[in-house]
Amino acid sequence: MKVCTDACLFGAVVADKIYREQNNVSNLLDIGAGTGLLSLLVAQKTTATIDSVEIDEAAFEQAGQNFDNTPWGERLTILNIDVLDYISEKKYDCIISNPPFFEGDLKSDNTKKNAAKHDTTLTLEQLLGVIDQHLAPKGYFAILLPYQRVDYFITIAAAANYGLQEQLLIRHTESHPFFRGILFFSLAATETITHQLSIKDPTGNYSPEFKHLLKDYYLQF
Repeated sequence: MKVCTDACLFGAVVADKIYREQNNVSNLLDIGAGTGLLSLLVAQKTTATIDSVEIDEAAFEQAGQNFDNTPWGERLTILNIDVLDYISEKKYDCIISNPPFFEGDLKSDNTKKNAAKHDTTLTLEQLLGVIDQHLAPKGYFAILLPYQRVDYFITIAAAANYGLQEQLLIRHTESHPFFRGILFFSLAATETITHQLSIKDPTGNYSPEFKHLLKDYYLQF
């Protein structure tokens, strides 16, 4: 799958949060890692040991190659398994996921794209169950969602006793509607901090906020 701007932003936001909080995350689980983009972004800014789970074999193999070709390979592990079958005695300080999108929307003829972009392989309810199984009691998880799924996910997360710590609502420019949400949840959350971010300014250039988050990853910044 191609690298998407919103996925890059998600990884950068998670890495920035861990970095600002002085690397209080010692181990992290990446659910649906794809070719390893999110894990690599987080590994660059933190000292966390990262376990990544990917069901698609081709993506798994590419992620392994990507991990091997970085300075952080010794902290990165990729597993080719359905996360519903993943068993670990480890509890994670942080869990991240860019899950299948667009439940009920038009699907393509490409089954691999459907698995990556739709909830044909993992529903949001199943994802919450997996998180509940593997998250440390004082840990938190982060998820990237289409904006139209944000309120629904907040509702089902609350039913599973997870409170919304923080949310970043993303739009292309200030004149566009929001199209993505980056959400952080924990069992201990009592109030929510909400931020907004526009990827580009009115002139079509990347916004200062976007540049700040991606400057350590994008070569052109």
